[in-house]
Amino acid sequence: MKRLHRLTAILVKLQSKKVVQASDLADKFDVSVRTIYRDMLALSDAGVPIGAEAGTGYFLVDGYSLPPIMFSEKEANALITASKIIETNNDESLISDFNEAIEKVKAILNATQKEKLELLEKRIVSPPYEKSPSSTYLSVIQKAITDLRVLKIQYTAASKEYTERTIEPLGVYFTHTIWVVIAYCRLRKDYREFRTDRIINLIETSDLFPTKLFTLEDYFKKYREN
Repeated sequence: MKRLHRLTAILVKLQSKKVVQASDLADKFDVSVRTIYRDMLALSDAGVPIGAEAGTGYFLVDGYSLPPIMFSEKEANALITASKIIETNNDESLISDFNEAIEKVKAILNATQKEKLELLEKRIVSPPYEKSPSSTYLSVIQKAITDLRVLKIQYTAASKEYTERTIEPLGVYFTHTIWVVIAYCRLRKDYREFRTDRIINLIETSDLFPTKLFTLEDYFKKYREN
């Protein structure tokens, strides 16, 4: 992670919690504690009012907050509820990305709102479920869909057959805790579906594919309802 991105992420972390430990930040960003000390000094030099207390950690001085979008209490509650639902899916990249987004929401709430949100987090739980094998590729696949980027995947089919495919990702859907990518398969020269938890390896290529006249509605009518 580039330093500028890390400094921004540290600032968001400081605003989403009352106190943060240098060791926790070092673990999160995979850097040394000494690097975190330098980052804190850089933020202070840039005018961010950071307080520090031995044995406690770093904190932002009251009154400092980022100015962007403000969330209402109900909007923040809705996002916390959504996070509990997202935890029931099998893709770790989605869970991680959403949790990062939630931290940014928390960062712009005042102290009272944060306390209420923390209470709500403890009072919402998703029902017990048997989680499917985990996946980590949804985030990359989503970006490939919007970038029109060709992907190469190593895949294990339901028959346990190992195969390598070059695909043009067009959409994803969620079913029974599993994410499925719909793609044009260059090997089969037709649309195919691939469960993300059966993707063994995924490579983003530099190749782009042309925009296709594709909608999920048309796809499901043609391929799933017949």
